[in-house]
Amino acid sequence: MLYTIIKENTYQDSIVLMLLSNKLSAIEGVNQVSIMMGTPANKDIFKSSGLGTAELENAKPNDILIVIDTDDEAKIDEVDQEIEAELKGKAESDSQTHKQDEASNWKRALELAEKPNLALISIPGQYAAMEAENALNHNLNVFMFSDNVAKEDEVRLKTMAHDKGLLVMGPDCGTGIIHGLPLAFTNTVNAGDIGVVGASGTGIQEVTTIIDREGKGVTNAIGTGGRDLSTEVGAVTMLDSIKALNQDPKVKVITVISKPPAKAVEAKVLNLLRNIDKPVVALFLGAKPTYTEANIYHAYTLEEAARVSVQLSNGDTPNFKPKVLDNISVNLTAKQDGIKGYYSGGTLASEAAMLVKDTLGDDSDSETPEGFAYKGGNHEIIDLGDDIYTQGRPHPMIDPTKRIEMLEKSAEDPSTAVIMLDNVIGYGSHDDMASELAPTIQNIRAKVSEDGHSLAILVTVVGTEHDYQDYHAQINTLKAAGAIVCDTNDQMVRTAINLIGGTVAQPEREVQNFDVEAVDLTVDDKIMNLINHKPSVINIGLQSFTEAIQSNEAQVVQFNWRPIAGGDEKLMKVLQFLNNYEGETV
Repeated sequence: MLYTIIKENTYQDSIVLMLLSNKLSAIEGVNQVSIMMGTPANKDIFKSSGLGTAELENAKPNDILIVIDTDDEAKIDEVDQEIEAELKGKAESDSQTHKQDEASNWKRALELAEKPNLALISIPGQYAAMEAENALNHNLNVFMFSDNVAKEDEVRLKTMAHDKGLLVMGPDCGTGIIHGLPLAFTNTVNAGDIGVVGASGTGIQEVTTIIDREGKGVTNAIGTGGRDLSTEVGAVTMLDSIKALNQDPKVKVITVISKPPAKAVEAKVLNLLRNIDKPVVALFLGAKPTYTEANIYHAYTLEEAARVSVQLSNGDTPNFKPKVLDNISVNLTAKQDGIKGYYSGGTLASEAAMLVKDTLGDDSDSETPEGFAYKGGNHEIIDLGDDIYTQGRPHPMIDPTKRIEMLEKSAEDPSTAVIMLDNVIGYGSHDDMASELAPTIQNIRAKVSEDGHSLAILVTVVGTEHDYQDYHAQINTLKAAGAIVCDTNDQMVRTAINLIGGTVAQPEREVQNFDVEAVDLTVDDKIMNLINHKPSVINIGLQSFTEAIQSNEAQVVQFNWRPIAGGDEKLMKVLQFLNNYEGETV
């Protein structure tokens, strides 16, 4: 039975509430607890997940909504007391830390900030565009972690930013490094002479961490958001970012990462790259390259892009030789021919799907099921960070619950030969994901052994030795549990395919020449100032992002955002217009 609790005017960020939901759902006698803010989008999530109640209808965006599924009515008070204790403890903790650097409105945030030039936005998507516009009106660049922002708002904001000589990174921008400062879900990477622009989050993480482990570094890795290279948006952020890296004298090699863009947009990006004298590595992940160019190396995988970037930085001729782990002892039955990949990184899942399809053939139906990167034959590659899996629950980089469930389910499938996992560490991720996954890995191996066969569990750790989770400790924990740890996702997928009798072939590429249309390579000083100095940030949203910035000794003001006007979007836009018209912001 469903029970509802509403806590009025008690705003909390989404990650805090989702983690609390998981904790309370583990109470004996409770089937499920879901806790979210009362935004219209969250109410829809309650309904779609079978947890909608009549009491939720009149709740406001500033209200915390709690729905408890239990057959024991006595559990309601227990859950409520736990929530009150958690919220009280968080309030007391917050009151003791950094209050002098916190604001509740734009006026105060700007007063506290020291020459701010970047707004980091991680509030609900339906409000994020308004705050991004406020930031641009104050001549701040924008890093928009928020997703669920309308595409027309993205086009408007990026056009506005371009006209003002600013960058909008995002929406749905999960990763960035700006002059060595990690933003959002990012690893700690050595500074160096390779500049990265990427439309993907974990794609940037995979490339930059491999570069770091190769002994080189990245000073700027600029995220654009996944829709930047769409026809409608037109790669506004990517084009301006490439020009900025070209003008940066510290950058020796430019590396561009994206899933295949619209053809017209791809042509525009490539034409810009052909105007640049610096060596370039281009990866349009998912499209097998058929050629390369004198000054642009067209890569096939993330690892190839990273290692070739290092070679070019060292002045070497590109020569990527992929590796496969071939000393694996696994006793597969005739029925075991399936590769199962359960990823927290969407780009890593896409890369795995590409390699499986290119090598083993595309055995999928005409339409890929929702939430799958690939499903064909006995193979399935799933991005557990997809919206279908994260509605009302934390991202799998934070919460192992869904991954553990999928691991146990796949081990019971008699066709499963290989299971692949990624463990993405760094800022924003779980403190010790390896220890969360290890018991399940051990249990699966023991169970299949009892059944008289085995399977291979392959894992790759995306991180560096500078990440606080301890890169080598994560590897050792996974190995101790019986996992086979691979250096990269590329190596892991090639190894998985090799175990069932396949071999990934590198694409053959010949050098081609193209006509080039000259473009203006100038960049506004505001963008160059952003990437050439450690930013001064106004963080609008998740407190954990402020803590990460402070740990890297950068200037930051925490903007404890709350929806004004009761969260009424139309009224909020009217107030925004009036405030901007008067030259002030609420």
